Amino acid sequence: MNPELDRLRENAKKAVPLEKWGPYLADRQWGTVREDYSANGDAWNAFPHDQARSRVYRWGEDGLMGFSDRRMNVCFGLALWNGKDGILKERLFGLTNGEGNHGEDVKELYYYLDNTPTHSYMKGLYKYPQAAFPYDWLLHENGRRTRQDPEFEVLQTGVFDDGRYFDVVVEYAKKDSDDVCIRITATNRGPDSAPLTMLPTLWCRNRWSFEPDFQKPTISRRPDTPTAGNVFLSHFRTGNYYLYYQPVETSLMTDNESNTKRLYGMPNGSPFVKDAFHEAVAGQNDYLCDLLKENEVGTKFAPVYKKELAPGESWTVSLRLCKSIQNQPFDAAFDQVFTDRIVDADAFYQPLFPASASDDLKRIQRQALAGLLWTKQYYHYDIPHWLRGDPGNPPPPAERLQGRNHNWRHLNNEDVISMPDKWEYPWYAAWDLAFHTVPLAMVDPVFAKNQLILLMREWYMSPAGQIPAYEWKFSDVNPPVHAWAVLSVYRLERVIYKNEDIQFLKRAFQKLLINFTWWSNRLDPEEDNVYAGGFLGLDNIGVIDRSNLPPGTLLEQADATAWMAMYALNMMDIALEITRHDPSFEDVATKFYEQFVLISESLNDSLWDEEDHFYYDRIYTAGQAPNVLRVRSVVGLSVLFAVSIIKRQKSEPLSDFLKRVRFFQNYRAGLGLPMPDQRVTPDGDILLSLVSKERLEYLLKMMFDETEFLSPGGIRALSKCHETNPYSVDIAGQLHSIRYVPGDSDSGLFGGNSNWRGPVWMPINYLFIKSLKTYHQFYGDSFTVEFPTGSGNRLNLAEVSDQLAKRIVATFEADEQGHRPIHGPFSPFYQRPENADLLLFYEYFNGDTAQGIGASHQTGWTAVIAELINDDAWEWE
Repeated sequence: MNPELDRLRENAKKAVPLEKWGPYLADRQWGTVREDYSANGDAWNAFPHDQARSRVYRWGEDGLMGFSDRRMNVCFGLALWNGKDGILKERLFGLTNGEGNHGEDVKELYYYLDNTPTHSYMKGLYKYPQAAFPYDWLLHENGRRTRQDPEFEVLQTGVFDDGRYFDVVVEYAKKDSDDVCIRITATNRGPDSAPLTMLPTLWCRNRWSFEPDFQKPTISRRPDTPTAGNVFLSHFRTGNYYLYYQPVETSLMTDNESNTKRLYGMPNGSPFVKDAFHEAVAGQNDYLCDLLKENEVGTKFAPVYKKELAPGESWTVSLRLCKSIQNQPFDAAFDQVFTDRIVDADAFYQPLFPASASDDLKRIQRQALAGLLWTKQYYHYDIPHWLRGDPGNPPPPAERLQGRNHNWRHLNNEDVISMPDKWEYPWYAAWDLAFHTVPLAMVDPVFAKNQLILLMREWYMSPAGQIPAYEWKFSDVNPPVHAWAVLSVYRLERVIYKNEDIQFLKRAFQKLLINFTWWSNRLDPEEDNVYAGGFLGLDNIGVIDRSNLPPGTLLEQADATAWMAMYALNMMDIALEITRHDPSFEDVATKFYEQFVLISESLNDSLWDEEDHFYYDRIYTAGQAPNVLRVRSVVGLSVLFAVSIIKRQKSEPLSDFLKRVRFFQNYRAGLGLPMPDQRVTPDGDILLSLVSKERLEYLLKMMFDETEFLSPGGIRALSKCHETNPYSVDIAGQLHSIRYVPGDSDSGLFGGNSNWRGPVWMPINYLFIKSLKTYHQFYGDSFTVEFPTGSGNRLNLAEVSDQLAKRIVATFEADEQGHRPIHGPFSPFYQRPENADLLLFYEYFNGDTAQGIGASHQTGWTAVIAELINDDAWEWE
């Protein structure tokens, strides 16, 4: 029996395969582009954290360990007070891009512990210090530090020393889709007694202030039942619900309306404003507290629970949101719901674990997937409305009409989307999301496929065929990995769930054709099959800002060209797979085969450097010889991603495709034109690769050299050779330099919050691992390389792939002392008994130590580690 899988199958029948209630509430809505109505486009300062508690959001909501309906009309979240903070802990705090010495950064300790695809069971942990939260200290110290200094983290402030914090665990368990049981358990980990106030809060997103036809919902008090208090929610969109809560002396009611007095010095219409709970509880305003206790109707409600917890003591508060009247909402059946859903979750995940996996590996995999599922988020951004403003509200500044995203007027997004991170990146990013869908396919292939299709729908993709990058600049260009993701999701679903969804491939292929054409038309200005594209998601890995070139220059990029070769092969593979069921796709497979050949010829003719045996970008300035940018980075290694095998057994029925392949080969041979190094096995399998066997050996020798790319935790983004030998180049009279930096960025490019100058990035390593397996499928055990280079230890490419995967997975594993490399200098905190199993899935990892860096909860693309743990168990082909 697998009840969660049964629920997934029921969801798959829906037009939108989503549960009504889920973790769709953002971790941060303030400081986002959507909420920015400034003239200068400074989103961080247009809506800062200090205003978040008092000012109504236009396009979403945020909260602490909360959930919402899939249209975010009704939200539930947790507020906490330790008796010392000036405000309630109602949302996560972090530094804006200008406040952090390495860009934006959340400064909280929270962990996504468990989740199921239908969110029938969810579990999260927030660590709340018993001392005053060090808001000002974090701001001041990080503001004082430079880009050459490490970030100052909340664990360094001392507020978590000696266990002087509360572990607050929030659990959600669904009896059914409209009956959500809630359990909040706080534990005092410190040596002394300490007070804690908890305000589990139900509120309605304010749409009525911006949408004239939106009927204002209500939350109204009802007479207490003998065993519980309750309020009645009436919402014309979401429906009517009851919130039951355990009896309490004080419960507060207000409205989700801006505090204009605090924000703008203008009188409020009533005392019932968004931040009233802060003033009443943290501000200890007894008069206001009495008003809120007597208020019968509003749009924001919270019971107030207070307790002094002894050392080691735990305290549980229960609530329940449901459609039906409950006379005994918290009887034995309530606890049984949690027991049943936890059993369901265990049964669902058990088949995914490799048979040989340790308990620790199982924990890593499950928490990676849990975090990925927790970071589904409702996302609403209607560009036309955002540009012109809302009826009855002041119009936005005129500058916006020519400002950020003004040329994306077709874009109107209102969906639940897999986010890179719900605090640092609470918006979708096209290439991040492509990687998210791979581990998502392990647990919910229908949702994974829906996400890939979604970004190619007409309310996302531009009329010209560009897939939007991310809200800070939709027109930026991300690597074109969508076709790769489509193919990967299709293959994983086939392996795990025994389903070949050809209709999905067809739907995706049609839209990908448009996107491929956009790339060819826009990013190959010389029409020579050597591509540009700008930063391409690799941010400041280049010696120059590749999105802002000096006037009169042209850049030819090895990575852009390699990505397009990979794109062409992915499209060929998709077409060939569809052709097994629909022969009409056979000729288009030939088109992409030929496109790959042309790209390969151009890349190898233009960007291969015979002296260094490496691929480099070239920059052209009018009247001058091309300048080779000799930066050893994953830009030059990205050529390894473009590899595929045409299996004779599968392709033999495709007579036209094979005939065209042979004709094209013979035709070019007759003209004396080069072809890719297309090797054929005795069985007739054909290898398509951007690199010859000889060049592959050169690249792998450098790639697996520990003084170059190979690190304890995977392949570095930039060669370590640039640590002692920084690279510099003069372009148009300006000197540009780059050097290896293993950790946080020392560069101001892209705001200084990105670093491709040395760290290990999980998605890039994942592509290397999969590419090496493909090469091994063709070359077999006879092709070996030294791993590491110079060690004398020769392995075939499958073994190398496995070793590389093990290095990456090992950075998350605990050793005999309980140390995990990802925790770095904070390991002693994570070796405390209550923290030993807590994991974070960082944005990237230190190139020397494997310590996690960047967005600490970015379980999006880093969640591919869940599939790596299964890598030996599943064969995609």
